[in-house]
Amino acid sequence: MSADLFDPTRPTTCKPSQAARELGLKRSDFDRAVQLGCVRTVPDDGGGGGRRVERAEIERLRAQEGFPDSLLDRVRVVGTAEGAALMEIPVGRFTRLARLGLLVPVAFYLNRYRAVVWLYPAEELGRFATGTENAHLLKGRTPETLRGQLAAGVDLRARNWRGRRLGFLLRQAEGPWARAGAAAAFLSPVDVADIVKDPYERAHLNRFRSAPPGHGVPGSPATHVAEQIMTARDADEIHWLRSELTRLVEEARSASPAPRPAARRVPPVIRTAPRPIPPMARTVTAPAQEPRRFPEPAASPSEPESSFPESTLRPPEPAAPAAEPSVRPAWPTARLPQPAVRPPEPMSATGRAVRSAAPTAPRGHGPAQPGPQRSPRGLRAWLRRRSPRRTGPARGMNAPSQSPGRGGYSARNRPSWTTETSSRPSRS
Repeated sequence: MSADLFDPTRPTTCKPSQAARELGLKRSDFDRAVQLGCVRTVPDDGGGGGRRVERAEIERLRAQEGFPDSLLDRVRVVGTAEGAALMEIPVGRFTRLARLGLLVPVAFYLNRYRAVVWLYPAEELGRFATGTENAHLLKGRTPETLRGQLAAGVDLRARNWRGRRLGFLLRQAEGPWARAGAAAAFLSPVDVADIVKDPYERAHLNRFRSAPPGHGVPGSPATHVAEQIMTARDADEIHWLRSELTRLVEEARSASPAPRPAARRVPPVIRTAPRPIPPMARTVTAPAQEPRRFPEPAASPSEPESSFPESTLRPPEPAAPAAEPSVRPAWPTARLPQPAVRPPEPMSATGRAVRSAAPTAPRGHGPAQPGPQRSPRGLRAWLRRRSPRRTGPARGMNAPSQSPGRGGYSARNRPSWTTETSSRPSRS
């Protein structure tokens, strides 16, 4: 079986990492080659949002004379000291030329002291050094106009880097909103919000804004410095970027409006007028019910009348207010049993009480009739009758004093039972 049957068809495009390996470049050098325009890329057809390299572009670069050294020389970058040595000028003059904007950096990074180190293409420095129109800048005294700008503190390195970065982003843009996002990447969020007032358009525009080159984790000092370099500072530069952003947003709005959520039609809410609650309503959730009345038992002639009033057995019914009578009716109250008080008994000549025969009521089921009330003197006489009588003083003891008219022994004159000398009086 032929071997070419198992040879798969090579795709027309490849990933940037694979293209860098085939071209013999590091990934950072490959990205710089794309930024400088040495390698052309195409959008990813798979919808991933990245970039890919065509096979034809790789074959074109490999077919060039002196490959891969020629490609490496084109993407080579140098710092200030190395660039000054390449141009055969002092480092101070090289820095002054860079600050005046005559040498444009292509990248930067932060060293361990958090100082910005600018990188310049070696190929551009070589062309600047060999140009006849720049010979008076490399040797001799710096012109007076340039020296005045340096004394005023002019430093165009960051501005020239932003201009180069903007051109690269515009070349990579695929649509009108992407071009508007490339211009908005160099303005502050306040300027962008002032130009694009619609929040839906502003949110769609922020999707295409390019982030600063990664020089650390988000929130780190290196990232903060990169954001400062990425944002325009000069007034004329800010004015030019604002006008460019306004023009690009208008073009994008007319070409493809920004997506926004569909408007949902909410049905109107019908609210009924609240009805007041009656002030004398018994309940709100259920109709009022009449109070339940208990049947009244029939009165029996043989049973005693109840001591509780009938009004306590059922709740009182509301009645219409009437005029208060002059004499209020007596409210029935329950009678409490009182102790029977016996009348005073007559005393005999000897001092004893004479009992009188009281008629006894026949035993029955009828109500007991209250007897006649007795005076308190009869109770004292009854107590005197039950107390022991003294016939004479005990032997060895003085007779207790008695009040006149009283018979018997008085408890007040009773001696103590706890002492050995005292003795209990005898009864006769």
